[in-house]
Amino acid sequence: MRFISTRGISESCTFEDAVLTGLAPDGGLYVPEELPDFSIDTISSWSELSYEDLAVNIMYPFVETEISRKSLKEIVKKSYAGFRNSEIAPMLEFQNNSWILELFHGPTLAFKDFALQFLGNLLDHMVESRKEKLVVLGATSGDTGSAAIEGCQDCQNIDIFILHPHNRVSEVQRRQMTTIKKKNVHNIAINGNFDDCQSIVKRAFSNQSFLKGEHRLIAVNSINFARILAQIVYYFWSYLRVGCPKDGIVYSVPTGNFGDVFAGYLALKMGLPVKKLLVATNSNDILHRCINNNDHSPKKVDVSLAPSMDIMISSNFERLLFDAYARDANLIRDMMSRVSTAPIVLTNHALSSIRENFWSYRSSDDEIVETIKAYFKDFNYMLDPHTAIGMSASLEYLKSCDYPIVTLATAHPSKFPEISNHTLLERPELPTNLRFILKNTEYFSILNNSQLEVENFILQKIFH
Repeated sequence: MRFISTRGISESCTFEDAVLTGLAPDGGLYVPEELPDFSIDTISSWSELSYEDLAVNIMYPFVETEISRKSLKEIVKKSYAGFRNSEIAPMLEFQNNSWILELFHGPTLAFKDFALQFLGNLLDHMVESRKEKLVVLGATSGDTGSAAIEGCQDCQNIDIFILHPHNRVSEVQRRQMTTIKKKNVHNIAINGNFDDCQSIVKRAFSNQSFLKGEHRLIAVNSINFARILAQIVYYFWSYLRVGCPKDGIVYSVPTGNFGDVFAGYLALKMGLPVKKLLVATNSNDILHRCINNNDHSPKKVDVSLAPSMDIMISSNFERLLFDAYARDANLIRDMMSRVSTAPIVLTNHALSSIRENFWSYRSSDDEIVETIKAYFKDFNYMLDPHTAIGMSASLEYLKSCDYPIVTLATAHPSKFPEISNHTLLERPELPTNLRFILKNTEYFSILNNSQLEVENFILQKIFH
């Protein structure tokens, strides 16, 4: 399978090169030239498979010319061996047509573990044959960082640098990253917001000359297609667990950087009968405004009760726009050159194309609190603030929907204990095996929102 850039200048490449490059040299994001197409009968025939075996079936067409099925199976098995639930992604039904897909049973209690455990083991497999030194660089609004560090901390040929916005992630999220004392793990707190962190990462990938040609820069953010690939799997898995409804299924996805919901879109394009993907946002609602009112105008990032979604520019939305504009790379390149500084207005055709598959909903902080309280009262079930946003969208859509709705539970509630100050409910406790992070020493550096300062820090650490 070949991969192409959304901006059309970089040449097509293999899956392995797309993973190791991350962001295309022209600044675009890699997407497959074509997708595998599974029939409903084929999908239904997988209903008795384990999560790992299902993952191999779905991923293999993307990698078959470069990774053997046996090797892929070993990578997948290793990636999910540390999950605390034997089903990997268990499903719970709360009322007719309403389900929750729990994606927080991995080592860092967040859905990012599905992609980043896989990416870490995939990189290990690739590096083993290439004998290269890798610099993994990522920005996190909370969960990506800890999941990436967990996936890469024991890799011999990788140094990992994670940028997070200083004082803008929860204490648990921060400590999951900063209490790991390994020579190859480097945490950087940026005086700014997540968009500032993400901009530094993107600029570093666009011009890697600061590494002097001695290391390869690897992306762990959802700009790396390997992450999207791993996330596609649990859409198929949950469809099978619901019982393969032939009339279709709806997914509600708490959405920040648009990677998780884009994986659902690819599942749809691969044959999964998805009737609608609900884009559930917080007060940083640029995606909701765009889908509903054709208003994609950047605004100041709000600090909300759902910090992992405190993002204004959603990188993976570019991948969807590429399809909505019939893969016109010239148009996308022009649009993306001004996306962070000026409003973009979609054509009627592009907007209609998006609305065919997507519906959006915005939750305020007050609604987050009320949804958490209601679910705890009615079901004795604690939602984290991000999942609460997804559930609010589901409840609204259910008013006019007869299809099963699956809400993606993206994080364990114990990652956001501060929410109890607003709900007045008991603070959810971390699982026993993670409580050490609340006491252990933290290791991180605070840097200014400066490209040069970050790049010099990286150089100092890898060439010390």
